[in-house]
Amino acid sequence: MTAVTIRPARAADAGALTALSMASKQSAGDYDAAFMAACADELLVTPAILAAHATWVAETDHPVGCVRLQIQGTKAEVHAFFVDPTCKRQGIGRTLWDVTHKAARAAGVTRIDLDADPTAVPFYEAMGFAVTGQSPSGSIPGRFLPRLSLALT
Repeated sequence: MTAVTIRPARAADAGALTALSMASKQSAGDYDAAFMAACADELLVTPAILAAHATWVAETDHPVGCVRLQIQGTKAEVHAFFVDPTCKRQGIGRTLWDVTHKAARAAGVTRIDLDADPTAVPFYEAMGFAVTGQSPSGSIPGRFLPRLSLALT
């Protein structure tokens, strides 16, 4: 695998990160075009979103992963965590998670929560998260996503 660099996202990354998020999401569940169209607004990355929340990009010669963390006091929420489908299972997710975890600890965060695609639950469990419930999908009415939490001690 080509060396991966992790860096803070820049406003100019918005389009590439939207495309990355869409491709990663679609590959996660082999979702059809109608499902992906319903998710498009929720997966849209804008310069304003990047300015408002800590976001990191994993890149080789182009973005191959991203994670966005919203910190509010001692709690944080992962709002995006995507890896290019052609680069999955190469350690990029773990590398992004290590950066995220370290930043959360440095900010005094004691708990991180997230809503996961059902196919991503094993990854998050390997990172130490536990399923704590369900949350309604922000894109698909009647669909529920696993809710996971990680206590930082």
